[in-house]
Parts: sequence; structure tokens; C-alpha cells
Amino acid sequence: MLVQDHIGGLQVLHQNHWVDVPPMSQGLVVNIGNLLQVMSNDKFTSVEHRVLLKGAGPRVTAIAFFGIGYTSNSRLYGPIEELLSESDPPKYKKTTIQDFVAGAYKQGLDGTSFVQLLKLTDD
Repeated sequence: MLVQDHIGGLQVLHQNHWVDVPPMSQGLVVNIGNLLQVMSNDKFTSVEHRVLLKGAGPRVTAIAFFGIGYTSNSRLYGPIEELLSESDPPKYKKTTIQDFVAGAYKQGLDGTSFVQLLKLTDD
């Protein structure tokens, strides 16, 4: 979640163009993470984003990251069963949090998402 000041700077990649996300007074920007994309079976999708330094002077940006503990756990995460059907089968394989985080870090910031490596089929 993000609270921006009046200066802003957040952009999202939409149809291969960077688009400004205007600051909202008394509002929050909620960025859907990659794991939620997998668990929702693409009902929610994460977006590539960046932050630009805009304007001069003091600014305030507050962000909060929410996540699951990264301690050793063998629980598998994948598309939620209740969101699946014969016409909407799973699009992703299941993974542990440890493997998901390790894969995301290994993938780096090259503009591709680790989520694509979890895809069961090519769309």
C-alpha cells in the first residue's frame, strides 16, 4: 500500500507506456503482488511499476509491505480452489513461499516476472 504526497512519482506500465498514477488526497494505492496474482489465478494481476523523482523540495511517501513469514514452511501456494472451474482451470503450478521468494530474487529486475515461470501453459 502506498500513500503519496502531492508530488507523486508512481508510474505503472500500461500497454508498453509508462503512465502516471496521480496522487490522491485521503486515498491509498494498493499494488497487487505477484503471489496474489498466482493465488487468484489472474483474477487480480500485478503490474510493473516504478517511481520517478519529481520536483524539488521535501516530500513524504509512506509504503507498507505485507507478507507471509519466510520461515521454513512446506505449505504450497497456488490458485485458490474456489476460484477454479472447468472453464477456468489453474494457470499456475503450486510453490512454497521459500521457492517463490528465492525465484523472484534470482529473476532480478530485468523487466520479467517470476510469475511467468510458474505458468502451466503458454497464453
